Order: sequence, then C-alpha cells, then structure tokens
Amino acid sequence: MSKDIGITVKKNENFSEWYTQVVLKAGLVDYASLKGFIILRPYGYSIWESIKDTTDRMLKETGHQNAFLPLLIPESLLGKELEHFEGFKPEVFWVTHSGNDKLSERLALRPTSETLAYDVFSKWVRSYRDLPLKLNFWNTALRAEIKATKPLIRTSEFLWQEGHTVHTTEEEAKEEVMVILKIYREIVENYLAIPVIIGYKSDKEKFVGALYTTTLEALMTDGKALQVGTSHNLGQNFSKSFNIKYLGTDDKEHYAWQTSWGISWRLIGGLVMVHGDDKGLVLPPRVAPIQLVIVPILYGDKDKSAILTRAIQIKDLLSDFRVYLDDRKEFTPGYKFNDWEMKGVPLRLEIGPKDLEKKSIMFVRRDTAEKTNVDNTEVKNKVETILQEIQNNLYIRAQERFKKNIYSVNDYYKFKEIIDNGGFIQASWCSNTECEQKIKDETGADIRVIPFNQDSLSPCIYCKKEGKFIVYFARSY
Repeated sequence: MSKDIGITVKKNENFSEWYTQVVLKAGLVDYASLKGFIILRPYGYSIWESIKDTTDRMLKETGHQNAFLPLLIPESLLGKELEHFEGFKPEVFWVTHSGNDKLSERLALRPTSETLAYDVFSKWVRSYRDLPLKLNFWNTALRAEIKATKPLIRTSEFLWQEGHTVHTTEEEAKEEVMVILKIYREIVENYLAIPVIIGYKSDKEKFVGALYTTTLEALMTDGKALQVGTSHNLGQNFSKSFNIKYLGTDDKEHYAWQTSWGISWRLIGGLVMVHGDDKGLVLPPRVAPIQLVIVPILYGDKDKSAILTRAIQIKDLLSDFRVYLDDRKEFTPGYKFNDWEMKGVPLRLEIGPKDLEKKSIMFVRRDTAEKTNVDNTEVKNKVETILQEIQNNLYIRAQERFKKNIYSVNDYYKFKEIIDNGGFIQASWCSNTECEQKIKDETGADIRVIPFNQDSLSPCIYCKKEGKFIVYFARSY
C-alpha cells in the first residue's frame, strides 16, 4: 500500500491532519463544492445508520414518535422567542428570493426547530388528554460555519435528531430530561465505547431559552473536550411565548412544560478521534458497518477453488453478523489487509492453503493486531466472543486514557500550566459568570460540565471566594 493511500502522519504528532486524512481516506466523508459543507459517503452513512437505528429503537421503547418538520422558518416566527433567536442569529442562513422574485418575508434555513415545532404544538395541545406529547425528528440543521470547519465536528449542515416534548408538570419534564440523558449515555458508552462525564451546563453555556441544560462531555485523544449530546429542560419559557396551554383536570388552563434534546453525526467524529490509530479507523463492533471481513489468500491456482468455496461456507455460517467476503481478484492480500485496517473493521478472517490444510482459520483483531488460529468447528462461537472482547477492550482503553487526563487543581497558576497540555481540569467554582468568562478569556478553557455528583469543595479556582460547585474545565471543539 503506497504512502499516498495510507495515513501519512502520526496521530500523536499532527492530530488535526491525522483526523482529516482518516475521515477522507477511510471513505467516511468527502468535501462538497461549497465551503463548510461535506458529503457523507456510504461507509460513513452506514455508521450513522447504526447510531440512528439504535437511538430510534430506544426512543420508541420510551414512548416517543417520529415526525417531520419543514426546512424553512419564517422570520416572524423566530421572533416569537427573541432570546432564543438572538443566540442563533449569527449562524442563520437566509432565503430571500423565490426564483427572481424577492420574498415579502425572509425565511431561515432551520438552525434548530423549537420555534417551528412549538407553533404547531400550540394548535395540537388543548387538554391534559393530549399530553405528554413526545416527538422526535430525524433531519438536518444548518448553521453557518465558514471559517472554522472540521468534517463531522463543525460543518454548516449536519445530520442529527432533535426531540421536542410537552408535559403537564414540571416533574414530568425533569424526568424526560433524565430519560433522554440515560439513552444518550447508553449509546455513547455501550455502543461507541466512549466514556463521558454527565451533568449540567453552566448558565453561560446552557441552551438559549432553557431552564437548564444537561450534557454528556467526552475527551478526545488530543486533550480537547467534545460535547456529544444535550438534553434541555425548557421550563415554561417557550410555552408562554407560543401559547402552549392545556385544560387541566381542574378545568383551568395551564402553561405546559417542555424539553428538547439532540445528538448529531459529530458522534462519528468522536468515534474516529477516540479509537483511531496510525493505520486509520478502529470501530467498535456494535456500530461497525462490517463487523468482520473474510480474506481468501490466493496465490496462483493452488487450492484456489477450495479456498473460495470454504470462504463462502464461512460467510454463510456467520450470516448472523455483518460479514463481508473480499474476493476481489485485482488486489493482493496485503493490499486488502491494509484497506480493511484503514476502514477499522473489528475482525479479519484469513483463509489460505495452510489454513485449509489445518482445517482452521486465522483471526486477526483490529484493536490489538493479535492473531489466533481457530479450528473450523469453533469459528462462530469464537467470532461472537472476540467481537465482545473488542467492544469491551475499546471502552476500557478509552476509559483509562480518560481517567489519566483528569486533573484536580486548586491553584490557578497550575491550572494555566496544565490546560496547555489538554485534558479535563476538575476545580471549584464560585458560580460567578465573571470568573467563568475571565478563565475563558485567559486560557481558552470553559466549564464543560457541572457533574451531578459533587465532591468536597475548596475556594474558587479564580477569585478564591467560597466555592459553590465542582466543575470540569477544558478547551473544546
């Protein structure tokens, strides 16, 4: 495999360039002709489908339904909740013409769908019998990201799901926020094998218009944090702006309580960053489009027919898994090995003349490169065992790195030294937004999460006044 085809930089030497090469050369994405936009190629879309299908199933199991919303939002509708709209205004794409005719009102290309959804919710919700209303939308959002872009992490259009719910009580809304957070954590940790810290966003960092925001924060291997999901309690802010009321059992009208929440294809970017290596992708089996690839080792005509026959038999035997038989004649086995390593396929099965003779198959793990000869009679059971081992190992490996890069700091000078090398810094904070902003201005780090579980407090890392919260600071994507 030539250098032009493989990854030409090391992950620990030039992380940004390494990441870009991996997502492009592994066939996940390509650049579109318009700056800030990317194309999700079939292999990348297959990973998104794995995430989407799992999330969709979990949402439906908890009583959520899928629906569809238009892409265009009238400017007058956005203005109904001014605080929310102002937060997105710098990122909005506007439609001003229909053909050659200027529109009487500008239309926004959806940056998020709160205003659009809540306008119709006000028509649908009349009585407590209509609630809870729990809808999910699989769509795209558009936010102008022209200057600082990164495939799958920061682009002007992205795939995501956004959920919007309406409830009769504050308690119901609180429960909904946590149900969604639990689903997201299950997906990120148990499927993507990425450890996270969960908790609240600070008021400065919360979703605009929310009562509070809960978040899942992951740490990439370059030391930067990545927000991988959020679940917001909107309180009654939007219901009052959009007049979402219900007639209660007491025959009186009440404003509803609401939530919104979402994850996006940045999960794929996080997956690449956390697990990838100098050869390319390393995919957890639960979300890998291809869980194992069978590569026949064919040299000349020796045993060629018998090897191909055995390879087909093994493929049929393993039909319960996502398996691919690479019988391409135009490429050498060595090329195929490198190709599938680049694509991060968890397990490779090799069948050559010696394996045929020994009635065995060579298993090669992507995560450790470990090779094992497996008897033909044990193939199916061994595949299941090894795939689970790979899934577990990727999480354990990521968790060990995660823990090693969390630093507990009480001294601000030490804080500034550590933050240059990346990682999470656990510190006390007085809850004053001024301290939060000064730390951001001076170090580039912000409060990523206020964990639910609070440890013992010390004075604020910045002003040295009484600490109110233990928080995690980091620079982020």
